[in-house]
Formats: sequence, C-alpha cells, structure tokens
Amino acid sequence: MIASKKGRKERIIEVLNKARGMELHAIHQYMNQHYSLDDKDYGELAAKMKLIAIDEMKHAESFAERIKELGGEPTTQKEGAVKTGQSVQAVYESDAAQEDATIDAYAQFRKICNEQGDTVSACLFERIIGEEQAHLTYYENTSSHIKTLGDTFLAKIAGTPSDTGPSKGFATAAADG
Repeated sequence: MIASKKGRKERIIEVLNKARGMELHAIHQYMNQHYSLDDKDYGELAAKMKLIAIDEMKHAESFAERIKELGGEPTTQKEGAVKTGQSVQAVYESDAAQEDATIDAYAQFRKICNEQGDTVSACLFERIIGEEQAHLTYYENTSSHIKTLGDTFLAKIAGTPSDTGPSKGFATAAADG
C-alpha cells in the first residue's frame, strides 16, 4: 500500500485516468457503430447505440471532474483502437465483451480506491459499474436475439427511425422509464 497521502492520491488519479481512457475509447467505438447501424437502416439499434455512447460521455466527464478535484489532469487519450466494418452480430458480441472487461476493471479500480482510503472515487466506480451492467445486458440480449432470430429480427428493425430526441443517455432513460 502506498503510505503517503500524495502517493495515494497519485494512485487514485492513475486509475481514474485509466478508466477515463477506457470511456473515451467506448465513445469513439459506439459512435462509429451508431453511424454504421444508421447507414444500414437499423435505426432502432443505431439510436440505442448513440444513447449508450452518451452514457459513456457522462462517465468520462465524471471521471475528469473527480481527477480535477484530486488535483490531477484528465487524460485525452483513448485506450485502444476503434474496430470498423463489423457485421451487426459482431458489433454486439464485441461490445458485450468490452463492457464485461470494463466492469471487471472498474471493480478492481474501486478496490484500489477503497484500499487508498478514497470512498468518493470508489462510490463513483460503483455507480458507473451499475450503468455498464445495463449496457452489458442490452448487448448480450441483442446479440442473443440476432443469433436466435437472425434476419427475422433484423428485418423487424430495418427502416426504424434513429432519432433519439432530447437524450439523457441509455441507462438514465431506462431508469426514468
């Protein structure tokens, strides 16, 4: 365990910035998929992907605000490369795997924050883990529908509108609705 207050704060800023980089990657990935799904005329899927990207934007902002509160500088670098040209099925399998890995990483980051005595950052991770779980469930369910129903499922969605209207994001919209 890092003993000094400064050392503990630096460790917490480090994991918050790692998480922020992961969120920045998710934003780029999900918006790219939003455009692709919309271009393929799967408006309903595109709209939900955009809402999830908005959630990730809010997560990135929350991490940045906490980093600034601790005296750090929020990263602007995303973790990882954006995958392009994916099939619809591959989008949901890939995103489910990404959300699952994010949940695991954030659970470890939450543990580090607790060990360093920062319950505020630990609670931030806890809240975001819950929202990431909602994303994971959506991706897994959609992937399962595509695998089970195939073209029938996609045909039902083809031609649906992609307009999200004034948006709060995917997880917050689900909580309100």
